[in-house]
Amino acid sequence: MAEFIVMPKLGFDMREAVLVAWLKQEGDQVTKGDIVAEIESDKATLELEAFDTGILLKHLQHEGAVVPVGADMAIIGQEGEDISEMLASSGGDEEESAADSPKVEPATPTASAPTVAPVVSSEFPGGVKATPVARRIAKENNVNLSQVNGSGADGRVRKSDVEAYLASPQSATQAAAPIAFSATPVPTGPETEEIPTSRLRQAIARRMVESKTTVPHFYVTTEIDMGPVMDLRQQVNAALEAKGVKVSVNDMIVKATALALRQFPNLNASFAGDKIVRHNRIHVGTAVAVEGGLLTVVQKNTDLSPLAQVASDNRDMILRSREGKIKPEDVDGSTFTVSNLGAFDVEHFVAIINPPDAAILAVGSAKQVPVVVDGALAVGWRMKATISADHRVTDGAEAAQFMQALKGILEQPLQLLL
Repeated sequence: MAEFIVMPKLGFDMREAVLVAWLKQEGDQVTKGDIVAEIESDKATLELEAFDTGILLKHLQHEGAVVPVGADMAIIGQEGEDISEMLASSGGDEEESAADSPKVEPATPTASAPTVAPVVSSEFPGGVKATPVARRIAKENNVNLSQVNGSGADGRVRKSDVEAYLASPQSATQAAAPIAFSATPVPTGPETEEIPTSRLRQAIARRMVESKTTVPHFYVTTEIDMGPVMDLRQQVNAALEAKGVKVSVNDMIVKATALALRQFPNLNASFAGDKIVRHNRIHVGTAVAVEGGLLTVVQKNTDLSPLAQVASDNRDMILRSREGKIKPEDVDGSTFTVSNLGAFDVEHFVAIINPPDAAILAVGSAKQVPVVVDGALAVGWRMKATISADHRVTDGAEAAQFMQALKGILEQPLQLLL
């Protein structure tokens, strides 16, 4: 029986992706697990696997198309199988090329395609069953698809339905709705250079605006004696040298963060309106600078993983992220994030929370500085760290206690090996 290949959701915040290239063509034999296409999400270029075995009967999306999560991409089945109903329901006969003009011409549904109330369900992108082209036109024209009657199979909203809605009187009210805010005009001309933003940069912009405008941040900073960490790291790396594993200072901070979170489950959580969702597992993300932006790679079960495993996992994921070979599981599932700018000789900074996390830790450089020890001047290793926390989830006292716990673990780092 023929089945659709759909655009998967690779990450909780993924809404759409670009179909970069088809690696399997119409008529090709496909085995479950074969890579059928390359797709580009906001975070990375990924490989799309087939979840069924059969013949790739039809491509429903063209290379270069922006495809919403859950949208039909192709049909796989048996040779000679009738897929006409699937083509009709998918809207595959009306898809446009990427070069098509987005200009909308008024149109009305034909008599043979009566309109019905759109199918609304959380299983569809945006909650409404619609073709990818209909979604694109609706987005470009600020149309709420739930207000558009669908003429496709099972009430699916099609391109012509959105065009008809735009030509109708009721669309004028929506089009005239006030804009919440407008950006300050940016000067352009011969003395400026325009650089298109990448999908990754667009995602960062969207998420950071969401975070700073909807999450009430507050900040707590502490200074940590890193001398014991530096000494232990040297011993650990000497012991692990034969295994080809090298532990970084950041790996030790990530592990210490996870152990501290055990004591403060409220910070390993997310705000969800009328409730706080505490996560039963601790997955610590590490912010990584890549070309064109920032990614967060996620080390799973960090509190339970040996320090060497934390180091190995982070090393492999960071390498993949910088080579553009990131895996979906590398960037999904963080419950807390560490952002470390110590390698850039940064003494202190504050970070923006990465939703839906309740907090993020910003770490500066570990430096040798003058310190007072038992009333005498000496040289010691010191590092400043700042937690940015969601005030809807936690308060200053709890965040300060977390920082005390983190400081205690790093200043007595043998705990990282237990």
